[in-house]
Amino acid sequence: MADKGGDERRPHGELVAEVLAVLWESGSPMTAQEVNAALDRGLARTTTATILGRLFEKGTLRRVPAKRGFAYAPVDDSAGLTAGRMRRELENDPQRDLVLKRFVSSLSADDEETLRRLLLEAEDDSE
Repeated sequence: MADKGGDERRPHGELVAEVLAVLWESGSPMTAQEVNAALDRGLARTTTATILGRLFEKGTLRRVPAKRGFAYAPVDDSAGLTAGRMRRELENDPQRDLVLKRFVSSLSADDEETLRRLLLEAEDDSE
């Protein structure tokens, strides 16, 4: 893409991550205008509204009526969002066993031990 006046493009997902961070920190639903003010990046409110709308359509945010529009809040925390992405990726791969095997073999010893402990805890909780 051609350089337009020296503006640098953000890395993919950076602005989305910042929007989510603002919403997580807030702890209550925020309008596009409130999120935009918290970001303090000089973005157009419509840019922020577009991001919020897309995150709502993906199921990442919920929205409630507010003023003349909507206020948005995360459906889950950061860890829940990451876990959901991991689960969707696993569900979309026909070689589930191979994916899990490669994932587990790439873990550090500490992470492997944590995973073992969590699996045992989940097994105990289900009994």
